[in-house]
Amino acid sequence: MPSPLRIAVLASGRGSNFAALLAARERGELAAEFVLVASDKPDAGALQLAQLAGVPHCVLEPKDYATRRDYDFAVFERIAASKPDLLVLAGYMRIIDGDALKPWVGRMINIHPSLLPKYRGLHTHRRAIKAGDDEHGASVHFVTAELDGGPVIAQTLLPIGAGDDEHALAERLLPLEHQLLPAVVAWIAADRLLLREEGVMLDGEVLRKPLRMRDGKLVRQ
Repeated sequence: MPSPLRIAVLASGRGSNFAALLAARERGELAAEFVLVASDKPDAGALQLAQLAGVPHCVLEPKDYATRRDYDFAVFERIAASKPDLLVLAGYMRIIDGDALKPWVGRMINIHPSLLPKYRGLHTHRRAIKAGDDEHGASVHFVTAELDGGPVIAQTLLPIGAGDDEHALAERLLPLEHQLLPAVVAWIAADRLLLREEGVMLDGEVLRKPLRMRDGKLVRQ
């Protein structure tokens, strides 16, 4: 039986996507060992969740470092010490120095609340509504130095309702994010998904289009 995937998590907020990963493990849907949760916010809910779950955790505050680059290298030094197989950005709200993340390309994923390549960066729900889009969603992608620009692995879609504002849309999307991220991580843990020079690979073949989440399962387009 293969060893559980060793996962480190970076989070800035309440940690709901980390909670979804924990729940997937408890349900037997994810063979994982959480080796570290790190945050840039001492009051991040993700740290409290980690403490309750018995997961090693730490906070490094940017104000304690002279530059963003110094901070990012310190964070990644701490992450490397935990020896993860995969680093998951689960609501981490900082742009990471390209040199600091370079050794982790292919071993780091992010969940972003838009249908990438649309709406990289912040305020994605507001921007989708303002643009008059019919649908919105979330994407899980491999992280590269390009902000929200790494190869997309999978997406979940949500129709935008006539009465949706950005807050309502965000709340309706969140449960779908909580399905999407654990499903992708489970396939990585099963050695089905990885990143190669030619692109995202699924079961040894190049994935031409991002996977879609349908009825709680990942499917090819």
